[in-house]
Amino acid sequence: MVVRAGAGSGGHRGGLPIIKSLATQIITGPWFMFFASLLISSTTGAAQMFGLYSGDIKNALGYNQTTINLLSFFKDLSTTGILAGLIAEVTPMWFVLFDGAVLNFFGFFMIWLALTKRIPPPSVWQMCLYICIGSNARAFPDTGCSVTSVKNFPQSRGVILGILKAYYGLSAAIITHLYQALYGDDSKELILLIGWLPAIITLVFVRTVRIMKATRQGQANNLKVFYKFFYVSLCLAAFLMIIIVVEKKVTFTQGEYGGAAAVVLILLFLPIVIVIAEELKVWKAEQAILDDPSPMKVITETPTPETVASLHQPASSSEAVEAKVDQDQANVSCWKTAFQRPNRGEDYTILQALLSIDMLILFLVAICTVGGTSTAINNLGQIGASQGYPKGSINTFVSLVSIWNYLGRVTTGFVSDIILSKYKFPRPQLLTLIMLLSCLGYLLIAFNSSGSLYVASIIIGFSLGAESSLIIVIISDIFGLKYYSTLYNFRNLGSPIGTYIFNVKVAGNLYDKEAMKQMLTQGITRKHGEDLNCTGTECFKLTFLIIAGATLFGASVTFILGLRTRKFYKSDIYKKFREGQNESEAEMATAGNGAVAAVEDPKTG
Repeated sequence: MVVRAGAGSGGHRGGLPIIKSLATQIITGPWFMFFASLLISSTTGAAQMFGLYSGDIKNALGYNQTTINLLSFFKDLSTTGILAGLIAEVTPMWFVLFDGAVLNFFGFFMIWLALTKRIPPPSVWQMCLYICIGSNARAFPDTGCSVTSVKNFPQSRGVILGILKAYYGLSAAIITHLYQALYGDDSKELILLIGWLPAIITLVFVRTVRIMKATRQGQANNLKVFYKFFYVSLCLAAFLMIIIVVEKKVTFTQGEYGGAAAVVLILLFLPIVIVIAEELKVWKAEQAILDDPSPMKVITETPTPETVASLHQPASSSEAVEAKVDQDQANVSCWKTAFQRPNRGEDYTILQALLSIDMLILFLVAICTVGGTSTAINNLGQIGASQGYPKGSINTFVSLVSIWNYLGRVTTGFVSDIILSKYKFPRPQLLTLIMLLSCLGYLLIAFNSSGSLYVASIIIGFSLGAESSLIIVIISDIFGLKYYSTLYNFRNLGSPIGTYIFNVKVAGNLYDKEAMKQMLTQGITRKHGEDLNCTGTECFKLTFLIIAGATLFGASVTFILGLRTRKFYKSDIYKKFREGQNESEAEMATAGNGAVAAVEDPKTG
């Protein structure tokens, strides 16, 4: 016989068991996982703050601008990103996060020891090693949070990566306010703060960030929830922006900075309210099934031959074929399939992706875009000083870059998903438009006018955030999610190449050349170990004209990628994820109601 049962009665519970059940639902749910990822991302922006403490390194260790830019190159080396991705392929995410926390603390702690004279002055190669370890440790939590979130919510990848990268973009402004509240203007202590704070936050949530099964709420509801996270982040960004404007008019005391930092922390933790509300809905739905008082109804009926056959059939022929295909693919050497490119959107192997023309184009784009914007951000301190801005304005530039970096990341995440779903507009074409916008920021720096660096900071910050978010979403679109942990970080390899070319070879050498020219004109001889300073627009003019030209070339290459992928983006790129989610929800429903059980409608009796 076939048994048809009601939902059954789980019994009425009260008091402590209910609280424990609800707390477990919240802490182990996917929304708390996403909230933890946001907090981790909000503390990993130390690389954006190099302009705040590079002056201390320059003065304390007697470096010239070329040496500072060499340190900046190692800060953006990003080779650990590939390592983090490979480790994530074979280990749990908690191990990836733990590695990042340890490396971050070690690197910045050693730099702090050197600047505060607690250890003998290190050699240049040692400082390069320390800053490479500390700054690039962010790749581990970045990989853990981003890859896990995308795999948990694959149909909302643009929105998810936009929000996560947005909090990363805000992290420099957040940490700046915290350090001003804790240490005042002692920027050496900032280095210690960005050593221990990200490490502690990551370790607290090290077991929370993990891959989960699809939720029953559906894509439409998930998108509504992400909009709530987005609105909270907008409030945080707006408050930070207001503080920046007020700082231009009023001099804050350390206590007032403490009050501002308290508001920042409240807004930072406010999304926990969204988490509790959403997990409460899921918990109530599950309790309604468990506590349904409707009586058990057992109805006997003679099973049909088809039903009996289905119960004894081990697997469908299609499932068997799929399993055989997967097994055959696993037995084939990756080198033999390296040039057998699957369709865009399918799961590429690592070699297939790395050897594809699409990845080569994205690699060139990363060199032109991230290399150029990183050069501008890393030299904000020196650019501001050379153009006569006070030190307080330089702090403002860093905060402006951070906030508009946030806006670039979050808006392009939402906008790219919206225009893709409604108008089938390829993401690479949107990236082309963003790159053209960034050229305007470089020209504003090159042809300095009154207050133009404020506008340039806004444009460059927005462009960096938008470009970074779009590149990693395009990688997930074209090459699939199976090896996303590694492919996600491959785009980072273009960043150090671009940074080395534009920052070290172009910006550093041209700055030092102009500085030496000014010293000779003034009849000054540079002493050994004395820092080298340049003043005037000419210090960076040629540098940013070169960067603007390279970015224009990158925009033309991105336009070609848009033409290559136009047909792909016209198709339904999320179809397979919807089908997978429906199967997952069906399995969860079957597990909840019994393998051969069906809920009978009381009205039909």
